Amino acid sequence: MVFLRVRVLQVDSKEIELPGSVLFDPFVAVNVKESVKDANGQTQLRQKRKTAFVEWNKCFDSHLYDGRVIQVIVYNRPESYLAEANYKVNELAAMCGMDGRIETKWLDLMPYGRLQVQLRCFPEEGGGGDPMNSVRSTVSHHNSDMDKKDDTTGLLTKRRVAIRKAKVHEHRGHKFTPHYFRTPAYCSYCNEFIWGLVGTQGYRCMECELSVHKRCFNQVLGKCPGTGVNSTETKKLKERFNINMPHRFKVNNYKSPTFCDHCGTMLYGLFRQGVKCEVCNVNVHHKCKNNVPNLCGVNQRLLSEALSSIEITKSMKDKKLPPGAGNGKHGYVPDDDEDLDEAVYEPLWTTDGGPPDRPVAVQKYSIDDFMLQKVLGKGSFGKVMLAEQKGTKKYFAIKALKKEVVLEDDDIECTMVERHVLGLAWAHPFLTHLYCTFQSKEHLFFVMEYLNGGDLMFHIQSSLRFEEKRARFYAAEIICGLQFLHKRGIIYRDLKLDNVLLDRDGHIKIADFGMCKQNITGETKASTFCGTPDYIAPEILKGQKYAASVDWWSFGVLLYEMLIGQSPFHGEDEDQLFDCILHDAPHFPRWLTKDAHSCLIQLLERTPEVRLGVKGDVRAHQFFKSIDFEKLERRELPPPFKPKIKSDGDASNFDPEFTMEKVALSPTDTSMLSSINQRQFRGFSFTNPTMAEK
Repeated sequence: MVFLRVRVLQVDSKEIELPGSVLFDPFVAVNVKESVKDANGQTQLRQKRKTAFVEWNKCFDSHLYDGRVIQVIVYNRPESYLAEANYKVNELAAMCGMDGRIETKWLDLMPYGRLQVQLRCFPEEGGGGDPMNSVRSTVSHHNSDMDKKDDTTGLLTKRRVAIRKAKVHEHRGHKFTPHYFRTPAYCSYCNEFIWGLVGTQGYRCMECELSVHKRCFNQVLGKCPGTGVNSTETKKLKERFNINMPHRFKVNNYKSPTFCDHCGTMLYGLFRQGVKCEVCNVNVHHKCKNNVPNLCGVNQRLLSEALSSIEITKSMKDKKLPPGAGNGKHGYVPDDDEDLDEAVYEPLWTTDGGPPDRPVAVQKYSIDDFMLQKVLGKGSFGKVMLAEQKGTKKYFAIKALKKEVVLEDDDIECTMVERHVLGLAWAHPFLTHLYCTFQSKEHLFFVMEYLNGGDLMFHIQSSLRFEEKRARFYAAEIICGLQFLHKRGIIYRDLKLDNVLLDRDGHIKIADFGMCKQNITGETKASTFCGTPDYIAPEILKGQKYAASVDWWSFGVLLYEMLIGQSPFHGEDEDQLFDCILHDAPHFPRWLTKDAHSCLIQLLERTPEVRLGVKGDVRAHQFFKSIDFEKLERRELPPPFKPKIKSDGDASNFDPEFTMEKVALSPTDTSMLSSINQRQFRGFSFTNPTMAEK
């Protein structure tokens, strides 16, 4: 099987006529159509995939199937049709040949114009006794079924970004998620500012956009979606408290700045900005009017507090309290889980014996103490850059996070967890070490050891796959790192080739702890939907609560990729990929050894309770029988591969896509900068004493 890669370069605008005032700003849409026969035996072209919008100088791939047609449509922004081209995929392949050379061609457009593209065919050679020759052909061994539903090869040709969905807090039908308000907003419950005068973020309902403080969301009385007239909540309030008071809204002109009492944001416009209740003077947007519950004249806050006091009194009477428990300040004991979202918890280190020694003064660092040299990686989190400490020959990897992104994604707690885990990493040889953290008004900085051997994604792209001995060695060291975290109640949740780096000797180190979750012990489990799509475990996709089992699934995917050179599950989009993870069986080449096959089968078990790592120790599997784990953890076993490193600051083992990029910190909008509450990042900065010794 062969696939064609097409890079879209430019449009020749000489023949394209546009009105004089219209700017020529073209973009390209690509449709892939299959040749199918209808009930009458007539051949028709049918589009089975979504339209893809390809950026200039970017690529798209297609297998060479008989009858397949690629349709390229050129538009002018915003959505003006200009021209199109329809070519059989085999015709395009003939223009560049099957030998892998790159050809630049002009394609004629209809009714006029030309499109310049680069074409290249990638053969997936098969056969032979050498398994290395069949790396690219493993898809073709089973494409009789897979290619009918999926058009991708699964080859490890690009990096994949992790995702995290915001935690949803459900209350009375509302689906509240953390929301960062870029403009001043009021809480619909207590009518106090959410943004500006208080230091915490608010919640907004995904359905009706009701905005409240974090502390207020579980006090809201109104049901979502809140038209209120016939809702269950309105009926309950009517039956119990005779509350069914619809608002009498009337369009109103506001002469001074006014905020919506539902979503909390300002009513914009010069006139007729919103509607106002003639009775209780509630002001809301036109779009929010139908979501307001029938609570005209009702003070939700006072009513909710009254109901809470009644329930507390009733529950205390129902409980058999110990002697003395009902008097004074000891009468009510809050739940341990109360107000979890309001605080960021840091570990408290206890000492034995007397008072601690006087702390030794340590140097505080800032970004001005380092010279940024190259970009090593980037993603939704920010950037990782190679930096040299000024006045020394010491090199570090500095991870920079934009505070506005952290706030918008409600990731303050995750950032503090990452700092904590990096601090623990000093106790293990296969976890990346943290030297210090500091902050500016715009960014948070993690200063970590620089691992100049590059990541496994970079190395596997050059070697297609790893020999079994090498894959086993890396996998064994990863097992040690994962088990170290699991014993401390930490699940990693983002294991992938990109996050496993090599040091100068060839040992691995797990990096990037931004997805970690602490305190997962016993019956305590996590529920957040997060991870890199190719590695996400079935239990996460099903919305189930989970623990360390998800790391062993990701470990199975990573081991599969190292041994076989492609992902076990693939799809053209996330929906297809997730469906494949939930239902499809991965393909195992014939040349895979029996022990490797057995290990992968047990790791990629969809039932978490019987997955290897949850049921049974991964170290005890036959695949790892040649590994002495005690010597391995003492770094006494020689690595099977040593990366080529020219100097301490060498970055040749990192992706040129990043290292060729201009080194600079992404600026923050000045209007956003003034809105960032710096108190929320208090306690982030620290310096490890080993920083001065490095």
